Amino acid sequence: MTTSRFAPSPTGHLHLGHAWSALQAHDLARDSGGRFLLRIEDIDEGRCRAEFVTATEEDLRWLGLNWDGPVMVQSLRASLYADAVAQLAQRGLAYRCWCSRAEIAAAASAPQGDAPPLYPGTCRHRTPPFPDQPYCWRLDVTAALAETGPLRWQDARAGTVAARPQDQGDVVIARKDALSSYHMAVTIDDAAQGVTDVVRGRDLFSATHIHVLLQALLGLPTPLYHHHPLIAGPSGARLAKRDKAPTIRALREGGTDPVQLVAELRGARFPFGFSLMED
Repeated sequence: MTTSRFAPSPTGHLHLGHAWSALQAHDLARDSGGRFLLRIEDIDEGRCRAEFVTATEEDLRWLGLNWDGPVMVQSLRASLYADAVAQLAQRGLAYRCWCSRAEIAAAASAPQGDAPPLYPGTCRHRTPPFPDQPYCWRLDVTAALAETGPLRWQDARAGTVAARPQDQGDVVIARKDALSSYHMAVTIDDAAQGVTDVVRGRDLFSATHIHVLLQALLGLPTPLYHHHPLIAGPSGARLAKRDKAPTIRALREGGTDPVQLVAELRGARFPFGFSLMED
Protein backbone atom coordinates (compact mmCIF):
# COMPACT_ATOMS: atom_id res chain seq x y z
CA MET A 1 0.00 0.00 0.00
CA THR A 2 1.35 3.39 -1.00
CA THR A 3 1.80 5.92 1.78
CA SER A 4 2.74 9.46 0.76
CA ARG A 5 2.95 12.71 2.68
CA PHE A 6 2.88 16.48 2.32
CA ALA A 7 5.29 18.17 4.71
CA PRO A 8 5.26 21.99 4.58
CA SER A 9 7.05 24.38 6.91
CA PRO A 10 4.66 26.90 8.52
CA THR A 11 6.72 29.98 7.68
CA GLY A 12 4.10 31.54 5.42
CA HIS A 13 1.00 30.80 3.37
CA LEU A 14 1.02 28.00 0.80
CA HIS A 15 1.49 29.03 -2.83
CA LEU A 16 0.65 27.36 -6.13
CA GLY A 17 3.83 25.27 -6.04
CA HIS A 18 2.78 23.77 -2.72
CA ALA A 19 -0.65 22.95 -4.11
CA TRP A 20 0.97 21.27 -7.13
CA SER A 21 3.19 19.12 -4.89
CA ALA A 22 0.47 18.26 -2.36
CA LEU A 23 -1.91 17.23 -5.13
CA GLN A 24 0.63 14.85 -6.66
CA ALA A 25 1.36 13.24 -3.30
CA HIS A 26 -2.36 12.98 -2.55
CA ASP A 27 -3.29 11.44 -5.90
CA LEU A 28 -0.40 8.97 -5.85
CA ALA A 29 -1.71 7.56 -2.57
CA ARG A 30 -5.41 7.70 -3.34
CA ASP A 31 -5.07 6.14 -6.80
CA SER A 32 -3.59 3.04 -5.16
CA GLY A 33 -6.01 2.97 -2.24
CA GLY A 34 -3.22 4.12 0.06
CA ARG A 35 -2.70 6.73 2.74
CA PHE A 36 -1.97 10.44 2.39
CA LEU A 37 -0.39 12.03 5.47
CA LEU A 38 0.27 15.58 6.62
CA ARG A 39 3.38 16.57 8.54
CA ILE A 40 4.24 20.02 9.85
CA GLU A 41 7.98 20.66 9.62
CA ASP A 42 8.35 23.35 12.26
CA ILE A 43 11.83 22.66 13.64
CA ASP A 44 12.88 26.26 12.94
CA GLU A 45 11.06 27.85 15.86
CA GLY A 46 12.34 31.31 15.01
CA ARG A 47 10.51 31.39 11.66
CA CYS A 48 7.51 29.10 12.10
CA ARG A 49 4.13 30.43 13.23
CA ALA A 50 1.06 28.62 14.57
CA GLU A 51 -1.27 30.71 12.40
CA PHE A 52 0.39 29.30 9.30
CA VAL A 53 -0.29 25.74 10.50
CA THR A 54 -4.00 26.58 10.68
CA ALA A 55 -3.84 28.33 7.31
CA THR A 56 -2.14 25.31 5.72
CA GLU A 57 -4.89 22.97 6.87
CA GLU A 58 -7.57 25.37 5.66
CA ASP A 59 -5.93 25.71 2.24
CA LEU A 60 -5.60 21.96 1.79
CA ARG A 61 -9.23 21.40 2.70
CA TRP A 62 -10.27 24.17 0.28
CA LEU A 63 -8.41 22.27 -2.45
CA GLY A 64 -10.30 19.10 -1.47
CA LEU A 65 -7.22 17.35 -0.09
CA ASN A 66 -7.94 15.45 3.11
CA TRP A 67 -5.31 13.49 5.01
CA ASP A 68 -5.36 10.32 7.06
CA GLY A 69 -4.73 10.14 10.78
CA PRO A 70 -3.30 12.81 13.06
CA VAL A 71 -0.93 15.47 11.82
CA MET A 72 2.70 14.81 12.76
CA VAL A 73 4.39 17.90 14.26
CA GLN A 74 8.18 17.92 14.25
CA SER A 75 8.60 20.33 17.16
CA LEU A 76 7.15 17.61 19.42
CA ARG A 77 9.80 15.10 18.32
CA ALA A 78 13.07 16.87 19.09
CA SER A 79 14.27 14.18 21.51
CA LEU A 80 14.08 11.54 18.77
CA TYR A 81 16.30 13.59 16.48
CA ALA A 82 18.77 14.23 19.31
CA ASP A 83 18.90 10.51 20.12
CA ALA A 84 19.77 9.69 16.50
CA VAL A 85 22.55 12.30 16.45
CA ALA A 86 23.92 10.94 19.74
CA GLN A 87 23.94 7.43 18.28
CA LEU A 88 25.98 8.57 15.28
CA ALA A 89 28.37 10.55 17.50
CA GLN A 90 28.97 7.50 19.70
CA ARG A 91 29.90 5.54 16.59
CA GLY A 92 32.39 8.22 15.53
CA LEU A 93 30.26 9.31 12.59
CA ALA A 94 29.32 12.82 13.77
CA TYR A 95 31.23 15.68 15.32
CA ARG A 96 30.60 19.11 16.83
CA CYS A 97 31.28 22.23 14.79
CA TRP A 98 31.64 25.82 16.02
CA CYS A 99 32.36 27.44 12.66
CA SER A 100 30.30 30.40 11.48
CA ARG A 101 29.01 30.70 7.93
CA ALA A 102 31.51 33.45 7.26
CA GLU A 103 34.38 31.25 8.45
CA ILE A 104 33.20 28.38 6.27
CA ALA A 105 32.90 30.63 3.22
CA ALA A 106 36.38 32.04 3.83
CA ALA A 107 37.92 28.58 4.25
CA ALA A 108 36.18 26.94 1.28
CA SER A 109 38.72 25.86 -1.29
CA ALA A 110 36.62 26.55 -4.38
CA PRO A 111 33.54 28.59 -5.34
CA GLN A 112 30.25 26.67 -5.51
CA GLY A 113 28.23 29.00 -7.73
CA ASP A 114 24.84 29.70 -6.16
CA ALA A 115 25.19 26.79 -3.72
CA PRO A 116 26.63 27.34 -0.24
CA PRO A 117 30.31 26.46 0.05
CA LEU A 118 31.18 22.91 1.08
CA TYR A 119 32.31 22.63 4.66
CA PRO A 120 36.10 22.16 4.67
CA GLY A 121 36.16 19.88 7.74
CA THR A 122 37.73 22.42 10.09
CA CYS A 123 36.27 20.89 13.27
CA ARG A 124 36.38 17.24 12.20
CA HIS A 125 39.39 16.35 14.35
CA ARG A 126 39.58 19.44 16.53
CA THR A 127 39.52 19.24 20.32
CA PRO A 128 36.54 21.33 21.47
CA PRO A 129 38.00 24.79 22.08
CA PHE A 130 34.76 26.62 22.86
CA PRO A 131 32.79 24.47 25.33
CA ASP A 132 30.43 27.33 26.26
CA GLN A 133 29.61 28.44 22.73
CA PRO A 134 26.79 27.02 20.60
CA TYR A 135 27.68 24.35 18.08
CA CYS A 136 26.04 22.21 15.46
CA TRP A 137 26.60 18.52 14.72
CA ARG A 138 27.98 17.46 11.36
CA LEU A 139 27.94 14.06 9.71
CA ASP A 140 31.40 12.72 8.91
CA VAL A 141 30.43 11.59 5.42
CA THR A 142 33.74 9.86 4.67
CA ALA A 143 33.54 7.76 7.83
CA ALA A 144 29.86 7.07 7.21
CA LEU A 145 30.44 5.80 3.67
CA ALA A 146 33.29 3.62 4.91
CA GLU A 147 30.70 1.91 7.12
CA THR A 148 27.86 1.62 4.61
CA GLY A 149 29.71 1.10 1.34
CA PRO A 150 28.16 2.24 -1.98
CA LEU A 151 24.46 3.08 -1.87
CA ARG A 152 21.74 3.45 -4.48
CA TRP A 153 18.19 4.74 -4.49
CA GLN A 154 15.24 4.77 -6.87
CA ASP A 155 13.58 7.81 -8.35
CA ALA A 156 10.36 7.42 -10.33
CA ARG A 157 11.68 9.73 -13.04
CA ALA A 158 15.46 9.31 -12.91
CA GLY A 159 15.55 5.55 -12.29
CA THR A 160 18.37 4.02 -10.27
CA VAL A 161 20.62 6.70 -8.79
CA ALA A 162 24.06 6.09 -7.29
CA ALA A 163 24.19 7.98 -4.00
CA ARG A 164 26.93 10.61 -3.81
CA PRO A 165 26.57 12.27 -0.40
CA GLN A 166 30.27 13.14 -0.49
CA ASP A 167 29.46 15.82 -3.06
CA GLN A 168 27.75 17.82 -0.31
CA GLY A 169 30.49 17.51 2.27
CA ASP A 170 29.95 17.03 6.00
CA VAL A 171 26.38 18.32 6.24
CA VAL A 172 24.74 19.60 9.41
CA ILE A 173 22.51 17.04 11.11
CA ALA A 174 21.71 19.12 14.21
CA ARG A 175 21.59 22.91 13.93
CA LYS A 176 22.74 25.49 16.46
CA ASP A 177 19.57 27.53 16.10
CA ALA A 178 16.84 24.91 15.61
CA LEU A 179 15.53 21.68 17.09
CA SER A 180 17.15 19.58 14.38
CA SER A 181 18.32 19.79 10.79
CA TYR A 182 16.05 19.14 7.84
CA HIS A 183 18.15 16.13 6.83
CA MET A 184 17.83 14.34 10.16
CA ALA A 185 14.21 15.20 10.90
CA VAL A 186 12.84 14.24 7.49
CA THR A 187 14.76 10.95 7.49
CA ILE A 188 13.45 9.87 10.88
CA ASP A 189 9.91 11.05 10.28
CA ASP A 190 9.44 9.44 6.89
CA ALA A 191 10.36 6.12 8.49
CA ALA A 192 8.18 6.74 11.55
CA GLN A 193 5.16 7.50 9.36
CA GLY A 194 5.72 4.48 7.15
CA VAL A 195 6.14 6.62 4.04
CA THR A 196 6.71 4.39 1.02
CA ASP A 197 6.78 7.14 -1.60
CA VAL A 198 8.26 10.62 -1.11
CA VAL A 199 6.80 13.20 -3.49
CA ARG A 200 8.65 16.52 -3.49
CA GLY A 201 10.21 19.15 -5.72
CA ARG A 202 13.18 18.65 -7.99
CA ASP A 203 15.09 21.18 -5.86
CA LEU A 204 15.40 18.52 -3.15
CA PHE A 205 16.87 15.85 -5.43
CA SER A 206 20.42 16.44 -4.15
CA ALA A 207 19.28 16.18 -0.51
CA THR A 208 18.19 12.62 -1.17
CA HIS A 209 21.83 11.51 -1.41
CA ILE A 210 22.22 12.51 2.26
CA HIS A 211 18.90 11.01 3.33
CA VAL A 212 19.76 7.65 1.80
CA LEU A 213 23.05 7.65 3.71
CA LEU A 214 21.31 8.48 6.99
CA GLN A 215 18.74 5.74 6.33
CA ALA A 216 21.51 3.20 5.89
CA LEU A 217 23.32 4.34 9.03
CA LEU A 218 20.17 4.29 11.19
CA GLY A 219 18.73 1.06 9.79
CA LEU A 220 15.71 2.78 8.20
CA PRO A 221 13.96 1.89 4.93
CA THR A 222 14.53 3.90 1.77
CA PRO A 223 11.30 5.03 0.08
CA LEU A 224 10.72 5.40 -3.64
CA TYR A 225 11.29 9.06 -4.54
CA HIS A 226 9.25 11.17 -6.96
CA HIS A 227 11.01 14.49 -7.61
CA HIS A 228 8.65 16.56 -9.70
CA PRO A 229 9.38 19.71 -11.74
CA LEU A 230 8.90 23.06 -10.04
CA ILE A 231 6.49 25.83 -11.01
CA ALA A 232 7.93 29.10 -12.23
CA GLY A 233 6.25 32.48 -11.97
CA PRO A 234 6.06 35.23 -14.60
CA SER A 235 9.71 36.15 -13.99
CA GLY A 236 10.84 32.61 -14.80
CA ALA A 237 12.09 32.00 -11.25
CA ARG A 238 10.66 29.18 -9.18
CA LEU A 239 7.91 30.08 -6.74
CA ALA A 240 9.16 30.72 -3.20
CA LYS A 241 7.69 32.15 -0.02
CA ARG A 242 10.62 34.50 0.40
CA ASP A 243 9.80 36.05 -2.98
CA LYS A 244 6.17 36.57 -1.97
CA ALA A 245 4.80 34.12 -4.50
CA PRO A 246 1.01 34.37 -5.02
CA THR A 247 -0.67 32.33 -2.30
CA ILE A 248 -3.52 29.86 -2.22
CA ARG A 249 -5.14 32.21 0.28
CA ALA A 250 -5.06 35.02 -2.30
CA LEU A 251 -6.63 32.75 -4.92
CA ARG A 252 -9.36 31.84 -2.45
CA GLU A 253 -10.08 35.45 -1.61
CA GLY A 254 -10.03 36.34 -5.31
CA GLY A 255 -12.91 33.99 -6.04
CA THR A 256 -10.99 31.14 -7.72
CA ASP A 257 -13.06 27.96 -8.11
CA PRO A 258 -11.07 25.27 -6.25
CA VAL A 259 -12.60 22.40 -8.22
CA GLN A 260 -11.56 23.99 -11.51
CA LEU A 261 -8.11 24.88 -10.16
CA VAL A 262 -7.46 21.32 -9.02
CA ALA A 263 -8.67 19.93 -12.34
CA GLU A 264 -6.28 22.26 -14.17
CA LEU A 265 -3.38 21.30 -11.94
CA ARG A 266 -4.08 17.62 -12.48
CA GLY A 267 -3.71 18.29 -16.19
CA ALA A 268 -0.46 20.23 -15.60
CA ARG A 269 -2.20 23.40 -16.72
CA PHE A 270 -1.44 26.54 -14.75
CA PRO A 271 -2.88 30.03 -14.42
CA PHE A 272 -1.62 32.61 -16.89
CA GLY A 273 2.01 33.52 -16.23
CA PHE A 274 2.89 30.25 -14.48
CA SER A 275 4.63 27.26 -16.05
CA LEU A 276 6.70 24.18 -15.28
CA MET A 277 10.44 24.72 -15.10
CA GLU A 278 12.68 22.59 -17.24
CA ASP A 279 14.78 19.99 -15.37
